[in-house]
Order: sequence, then structure tokens, then C-alpha cells
Amino acid sequence: MSWLYAIICIVLVFAGVLGACAYLIWIERKLAARVQDRIGPNRVGPYGLLQSIADGLKFVFKEDVIPAGADKVLFVVAPTISVFTTLLAFSVVPFGPVPASGNGFPFGIAPYVDIGIIFVFAVTSLAVYGIILGGWSSNNKYSALGSLRSSAQVVSYEVPLGLSVLGVGLLAGSFNLDSVIRAQTANTGMRGFFDWYIWCQPLACLIFFSSSLAESNRLPFDLPECEQELVGGYHTEYSALKFAMFFLAEYTHVITVSFLTAILFFGGWHLPWIAEAGSVYFGSALVKVLVLLAKVGIIISFIMLIRWTLPRFRFDQLMNLTWKVFIPLSLCNLLGMMIVKQYDLSRWWMLLFSIVLVVLATAISLFLSHFGPSVARTQSGVGQAASLPGR
Repeated sequence: MSWLYAIICIVLVFAGVLGACAYLIWIERKLAARVQDRIGPNRVGPYGLLQSIADGLKFVFKEDVIPAGADKVLFVVAPTISVFTTLLAFSVVPFGPVPASGNGFPFGIAPYVDIGIIFVFAVTSLAVYGIILGGWSSNNKYSALGSLRSSAQVVSYEVPLGLSVLGVGLLAGSFNLDSVIRAQTANTGMRGFFDWYIWCQPLACLIFFSSSLAESNRLPFDLPECEQELVGGYHTEYSALKFAMFFLAEYTHVITVSFLTAILFFGGWHLPWIAEAGSVYFGSALVKVLVLLAKVGIIISFIMLIRWTLPRFRFDQLMNLTWKVFIPLSLCNLLGMMIVKQYDLSRWWMLLFSIVLVVLATAISLFLSHFGPSVARTQSGVGQAASLPGR
């Protein structure tokens, strides 16, 4: 029966992700309209519910243009790589309670992979090839520049993204995503609620979530698509279905990131008194699936609100944030987690440690922003004076 369950999960995941992407676009357009005091889609179908289907049909029937000087093979392969890697990463993500014995519906295509988190990072890191090939094969200088800048962003933010989850791996003793959920559901009631890793790894959650936004090209990290500077980024020359595939890959990545955030830091399908490890009432498995989907929906809605709230970073700010802020903070957070585990200290020390780290980082940032330019000007003036004749 395992092969049959795998086929059912593949169909559910594939159909669910594609359907979710279609209507997440409608939700984001409606949410953006609310933020901007507009109405949003309301013409195609009741409340505009068929607008996403109309947009999909437009992509299908739109003329598919390939530039004359483009490398046609790589030009077609690039969006395929982006979609394939994002869908493949979802294969190890459980969308419900996984039976510990292996008997029963697994609620995931491959939920028993012990290196599930590492597999997700390894597969999603391959998406950078789609970005590079898409820009380079277009034979467009703007696309090539966009692909180089985008690849630098994606590769840079993979470092803090990976470092941020090492503390979770130390706490759970495994990189299996189902094991991470079970480690957060050992207790019942409010004790189980405070076992969620968000309480002892808030800084790691912040770094992971922010780096994930950069990986999925969402604001304020959407430099790969900033049309004001690069006409459209690495996908300037794409149209019709191939452009839709890049768009689909982005939204699929958002769904995967939301699932990982809910699983790693917010207890997965756990909810006190309603969905716990010992819940065996009729329909409890379905309730756990709905709880996890509700958490994912809240995170996706938050990502959408960020898009219409924060302005885009400049590229130098983007790179400084990861190399000068996120990576040092994630290393310090990992060091603190190792000390807590080594000396068997309470997890709550990590909450205090995270607060102290954030306060110190903020103080250093404010100090450098206020006194850094004046110090640099002073040093520059001293250097110029020393270089004058007779001094």
C-alpha cells in the first residue's frame, strides 16, 4: 500500500499546490486592494473568483516569443528548473500527522527522510541555475545583469538560512521534519504550547523567515524583479507559459517556506487541547491537517501584507544585511544553543540570549550609523592633511 499512498500524496500535493497558487494570487490582489483602499478583482465570476483562471488561460493562449539571439534550449530549460526544484522540495514536507510506525496514510510524499531539512535546502539551492540560465540565455544585457545580481542574493541568503535551523536540529535531535514536530508535541495543554521552538529560538525564526523571503524574491527582497532598475530582471524576455512558470515557482516557494516556518517554529499541526499527539477522536487527523493549513495560511497572509508595507532594499543594503547582520547573529545564536545543550540548561535561557543579541546588534547598528560617517570623514581629513607638502 505504500506505493499507492505515495501516488495519492503526489496527486494531492501537485493539484493542491497548483490550485493554491492560482487562488493565492487572487487573495493577494484582494488583500492589496484592501490595503490600498481599492476593490480588487470583481468582474470575472462572483467576487472575481475566476480571475486567476482567466489569467491562466491568457498565459496559455498568449504568443510565446523567443528572442532571435537567445540560446533556445537553455531559454526553455531555465523556467523548468525553477518549477521542478520548488515542487521537488515539497516532497519531504509533511502536511499532516505522519504515523510513527509507517502504517497508515503518511500525509506526505516522502515524510520519513531523516535529512528532510537538508534535502529542502539542497534542492531549492538549485533554483539559482534557473535564474542564471534565464538571464544569460536571453541574450539581453539587462537580463544578464539581473541574473547575476539575483544569483548573488540567493547564494548569500542561503548561508544564514541554513545556520538558523541548526539550533532547531540540536533541539529536536533530528533533521526529519516529522521528528521536529513530535519534539514540540511531547507535552499536553499549555505546556505543549510553550514547547514550540518559537519561544526558545525567536531570533532563529526571524532570520529564517527573512532569509526565506529573500530566497523566494518577496518584498522587501525582490531585487530580482525590480523593474525600475532592470526593466524586469532576469525574466525580461520571457512571456506566456514560460513567464508563468517563473511566477509559479515563486508562489510555490512561498508555500514551502510557510510550511517550513510553521513546522520548525510553530509546532506544525499541534494546537493545545484540539490537536495534540494523544488526540485520537474521530477525525483528529483531518483536524491536525486543518490546523497546519491554518498556520500556513496566516504566514502566507503575513508575507502578502509585508509586500504592501515595507519598501524595497537597495542592493548594498540587501547584501550588508546578510553578511554583516544575519550571518553573525545566526552564528551567535547557534553558539548559544550549543552552550545550552552542552550544559543541559533551560531552553528559556535562549529567549533571553536572543533578546540580548538583538539589543546589542541594534545598539551597534545605531552607533555605526551615527558615528561611523563622522569617523570616516575625520580619518579622511587626517590622511589628506598628512599627504600635503611640508607636513
